[in-house]
Amino acid sequence: MKLTQGTFSFLPDLTDEQVVAQIEYCLKNGWAVSIEYTDDPHPRNSYWDMYGAPMFDLRDAAGIMGEVQSCRATFPNCYVKVNAFDSTHGVESLRLSFIVNRPKDEPGFALVREEAAGRQIRYTTRAYATDKPEGARY
Repeated sequence: MKLTQGTFSFLPDLTDEQVVAQIEYCLKNGWAVSIEYTDDPHPRNSYWDMYGAPMFDLRDAAGIMGEVQSCRATFPNCYVKVNAFDSTHGVESLRLSFIVNRPKDEPGFALVREEAAGRQIRYTTRAYATDKPEGARY
């Protein structure tokens, strides 16, 4: 199962050249770039771990790509994504986010059914990855 989160998630994985082109687009628009990673890709897990500090002042796509490569090497079995933050007054939010690294095996999610009061049935998802402890998921 391929995790589909963020921009470009339904397309084939981006090549490094395509990632650089997207980073250059972000920099051209004046957005700050940051890199995050996780081994728990649940869609509601919006708090991924940040790799390094946000690169507010860096204006070189090659430097940011070097940080992406470093994060990939440090966490080869995690999901890694690039975020672009627009700090323009009145906007101040994420403009672009896309995955640049995936584990070799993406175990997927289970649909969990829970019966509640009054014949209600609730559904939620659970990542198979969380069956293992943090740090040993992939």
